[in-house]
Amino acid sequence: MLRLFYGGTFDPVHNGHLAIARAAREALSTTVRLLPAADPPHRDAPGASAEQRATMLDLAVDGHVGLRVDRRELERAARDPNAPSYTIDTLRELRAELGERAPIAFLIGADSLYGFATWKEPEALLAGAHWVVAERPGSDLDAYLPPASARLAAGRWTLNAASLHDSPGGKLLRLRQPLHGESATQIRRRIAAGETWHHLLPLPVARYIVEHGLYGATPGPVIRPRDPAS
Repeated sequence: MLRLFYGGTFDPVHNGHLAIARAAREALSTTVRLLPAADPPHRDAPGASAEQRATMLDLAVDGHVGLRVDRRELERAARDPNAPSYTIDTLRELRAELGERAPIAFLIGADSLYGFATWKEPEALLAGAHWVVAERPGSDLDAYLPPASARLAAGRWTLNAASLHDSPGGKLLRLRQPLHGESATQIRRRIAAGETWHHLLPLPVARYIVEHGLYGATPGPVIRPRDPAS
């Protein structure tokens, strides 16, 4: 069975993240394991602690069939707090656990594919797992990929989602799904500025942010957002 992992800082997890996870779950007929990062070496430190981000993920996926949280990167960081968190380390850990022939896939946004050549050991990542690339607003995969990422992706694209179940890795699949304009960066800015933001997150996550004063949230009632489909 294909194991599908959706990594990210999820700072905070929002409705757009869940929409991508549900679309991948349906397209690939498998459970999506959301994988919160500890302290990614290629970006600024998150605005919430690792455990807070993981807790918000638990709240977000509760009741959603086929979505679950995998804390392995946080657990690895707890064992060695000074070690940076790299996806290649996660892949090697999964290979040791599941075997070299198990189908493994990672779900990323189109913006991540743009910068994929800057990741640690990108060739090994592409050869060792499948990559499901979710379209994002303003990220046109047909129009442009940086040359280094385009070279890495060349010859790996497939239109057959089922084929990811039949080999351990090496393929790229485009995930077409309803596009959501929100981003975690924009949501953090809206919270800090006192703008409307509750509707962009699952209700339990919005409540948690207010209760813990994350991202500069002020105490007050949480306006119930529309619950995303399960």
